Amino acid sequence: MAIVNTESKQKTINKEVSLTGVGLHTGKDVTLTFKPVKANSGLTFKRVDLEGQPIIEADANYVTNTQRGTCLEKNGVKIQTSEHVLAALVGLDIDNVIIELNASEPPIMDGSSKFFVEALEQAGIVELDAFREEFVVTDVISYIDEKNGSEILVMPSKEYQITTMVDFGTKVLGTQNATLNQISDFKENISNSRTFSFLHEIEMLLENGLIKGGDLNNAIVYVDKPLSTETMEKLRKAFNKEDIAVKPNGILDNLTLHHPNEAARHKLLDVLGDLALVGTRIRGKIIANKPGHFINTQFAKKLSKIIKNERRNNVPNIDLNQDPLMDVNQIMDMLPHRQPFLLLDKVFELSDNHVVGMKNVTMNEEFFRGHFPGAPVMPGVLIVEAMAQTGGILVLSTVPDPENYLTFFMKMDKVKFKRKVSPGDTLIFKCSLITPIRRGICHMQGYAYANGKLCAEAELMAQISKVK
Repeated sequence: MAIVNTESKQKTINKEVSLTGVGLHTGKDVTLTFKPVKANSGLTFKRVDLEGQPIIEADANYVTNTQRGTCLEKNGVKIQTSEHVLAALVGLDIDNVIIELNASEPPIMDGSSKFFVEALEQAGIVELDAFREEFVVTDVISYIDEKNGSEILVMPSKEYQITTMVDFGTKVLGTQNATLNQISDFKENISNSRTFSFLHEIEMLLENGLIKGGDLNNAIVYVDKPLSTETMEKLRKAFNKEDIAVKPNGILDNLTLHHPNEAARHKLLDVLGDLALVGTRIRGKIIANKPGHFINTQFAKKLSKIIKNERRNNVPNIDLNQDPLMDVNQIMDMLPHRQPFLLLDKVFELSDNHVVGMKNVTMNEEFFRGHFPGAPVMPGVLIVEAMAQTGGILVLSTVPDPENYLTFFMKMDKVKFKRKVSPGDTLIFKCSLITPIRRGICHMQGYAYANGKLCAEAELMAQISKVK
């Protein structure tokens, strides 16, 4: 497994856009507004109807209920049925948006993601000046719900793909499969697939007051039992219809299926929306057998935890005995630093958006003479300086005459130290661009690993300036 910075840019929308409708389960009128936001903000919900307009991030760790949709809750504030909106955003390859709501639940619209997709395309999709991260799957990861036999897994693939397999065990709706081979196919093949339910579920929901905003235009109802006179009367009242009948294909009337396997396609839509809660793009193939919101979000939590650990412990796989890309003499040809302030010994990798370097920490370092000489520890600020020198190689590699430039810090942010560095340790530094280099300004994420374990991390910004 690996977290990589890709060459593709993050995206948001060009302008805000709104939709209005009713919530499926609350029956409340609601306005939803998509708003553009800066890079690295992710997907967030904002409850503008509540004091302080609290924000809930689209994060699997906030999932509290999956009974009739995926419910998020943070500090007592809820977002219900989040999956159709999130599926539209991921399906259109959008990374950063604020979703403002004046109620707890997005409008159900027609029970699919179609209208959200149309609104987002109307707003326009734009690239941001920042690279996108991806979670690259190299081994199979799976989650099994022993109670009902549901299983979901992800395996290595060149791009994000999803296959759903469903078996409802009824004559009216048996076994169905659906596949999304590439995200760009979402709009045409998946987005208009509507939510569905069985008649026996509808009766239970109506009796418990849990489907106040439903009608025959926003949910496919499969009739899996005889329609009694009493049931017909309940449905007429609930859906405000004078006449209700069953079509030959076993669904209640006035809806025509968009696809023969629309149920499986909608389950795929739900998987895509629920896995948006991972918070990082996935490069792998999802296979979901009998998926549902519970197993989807449990799997999202598992992936989220793995990704967090990978991000913290994603040690570059470097053979320290190989010939380096740059030795210390070549480094000194590029960097203006000299002993005792040259803190980089070798460079092993250098691309357009990342660099990997190394330093052997010895007892002969000048700073050990005064920094806890009885129990020598490398100063944290020098670890950050070494990390920055590694990043300096990256930014200076963009000019033809690096020896004529100096590199200066502009900002350090989110600096964290995880473990001490002592004499005899080998430090590996990895710096990756957060945004493309512009006008000699380099904004990067840096990590330092001591003997295979993360010891420090920071966001760094530096600028190169030509020597006058």
